[in-house]
Amino acid sequence: MKKIKETLRTIFSFPELKNKILFTLLILFVFRLCAHVPVPGVDTDSLKNLFRQNQFLGLLDMFSGGTLANFSVMALGLGPYINSSIILQLLTMIFPKLEELSKEGEYGQEKINQYTRFLTLPLSLLQGIGMYFLLKNANIIFASNPIAFLSLVATMSAGTYFLMWLGEMITEKGIGNGISLIIFAGIVNRLPIEISQTVAVTGAENFFNVLVFFGLSILVIAAVIFTDEAIRKIRIEYAKRISGGKMYGGQSTFLPLKINQAGVIPIIFAVSFVLIPSLIGRFLEQVPNPAIAGFGRILSRLFDPNGAVYNFIYFILVVGFTYFYTSMVFNSQKIAEEIKKAGGFIPGIRPGTPTAEYLNFILTRITFAGALFLGVIAILPNIAQKIFGISTLSLGGTGILIVVSVILETTKTIQSMIQMRGYEKFLEKF
Repeated sequence: MKKIKETLRTIFSFPELKNKILFTLLILFVFRLCAHVPVPGVDTDSLKNLFRQNQFLGLLDMFSGGTLANFSVMALGLGPYINSSIILQLLTMIFPKLEELSKEGEYGQEKINQYTRFLTLPLSLLQGIGMYFLLKNANIIFASNPIAFLSLVATMSAGTYFLMWLGEMITEKGIGNGISLIIFAGIVNRLPIEISQTVAVTGAENFFNVLVFFGLSILVIAAVIFTDEAIRKIRIEYAKRISGGKMYGGQSTFLPLKINQAGVIPIIFAVSFVLIPSLIGRFLEQVPNPAIAGFGRILSRLFDPNGAVYNFIYFILVVGFTYFYTSMVFNSQKIAEEIKKAGGFIPGIRPGTPTAEYLNFILTRITFAGALFLGVIAILPNIAQKIFGISTLSLGGTGILIVVSVILETTKTIQSMIQMRGYEKFLEKF
């Protein structure tokens, strides 16, 4: 407790850092406030009962930031924005012009972000239409006239843009990644509700299973922290050189390669994709045509969150997106060139292209371990729920992974800012 007080005192001793933290908390407060503003014409009581009975909708609500269960003005959450980001990143690998744009530094990144925002609009409209008909067929939405339909879809799309803007404001003026923090806030908000539901519906005969379930959750948290902090050190030697009569270099350092370079992004991407067939299937089930309705039932059954097909595809998508995103954030060729320009080399490896190939060789193998870990964490909750008979906790390993990773990432950001401000104060004395 004393160490926590000292840490908080240190954080709030830097005005800029304090303002960033307070700004982040203010934005999160606005988000949680808007999450309780419901769209008119919706039976919220029936909607909450539906969510308690349906794990699929519980997963959707978790990644909407907790806004879908209330069917608030931000009911679609960040799903359309995340999907548009995935599409733009895939297009960047296909089209050379977009790839060139992505390499143009801050300007190129800003243009890609702008394209992502443009693509978010049609995706949010399509998702809003699908959500409307899904809940309309479940007798949860009262209004059925065209004006009510258009206003509801427009409201949900505007809510997505507002939520996206809040996330960007946190990233720009606050602490950490705004999108991740908003998802984090939604998950943390759901946690007390799910725990209370579990305690309420679980009888005395399953109390031991609940304790074991929470014990495993603690082990999962420890495993997430261990994997997030695990690195593979690559030794870098710097050759000696003489400049101006002085000798420079001759030192050695390490290039740290994280086992999990991608963080929680692969799971967010995978969930966005694996939930689409279920959403389409539930929509098609309500179509009057028997053949289409039958196909919708088959699709819903195959991609049921408790089913083997869903979990297998979910696992494969997480592994695939881990490799994909790692290749996006880690440019081995660029790092090899920077090492070469600084006069460095990996012992036993020639500078330049051989160094890039060696880094790819190492990264591919350690990413395999990280990808398998993320895949197991993603499907572990469904396995544990079947073993222990606890169906009310839809949070699971995915939510735990996001919560722990966001906390670690934000903590590191705060620590780095404290160190930087400490150095600045030190330099001001001279």
